[in-house]
Amino acid sequence: MKPVAIGRKNWLFVGGDNGGKAAEVLMSHCTGCKNLGADPLAYLRDVLERVGTHPQSRIEELLPDRGEPAGSRGLGERMGE
Repeated sequence: MKPVAIGRKNWLFVGGDNGGKAAEVLMSHCTGCKNLGADPLAYLRDVLERVGTHPQSRIEELLPDRGEPAGSRGLGERMGE
């Protein structure tokens, strides 16, 4: 909750509705990765490198709570799998 309190005034200057939506997506991504024990930047970098060649039928494997992207080695173990 601390980032929410710190960012409250900063969010007044996100540049409009689209900027607010982008901030929402990035904060959700970072919080989700943090809750799963993954480094958000490493995970995002890995997914962006792999998404172009990854089969569309197996896209769910790229989600941080499923599969195991290269940037998140050991993530499945931390989740009890």
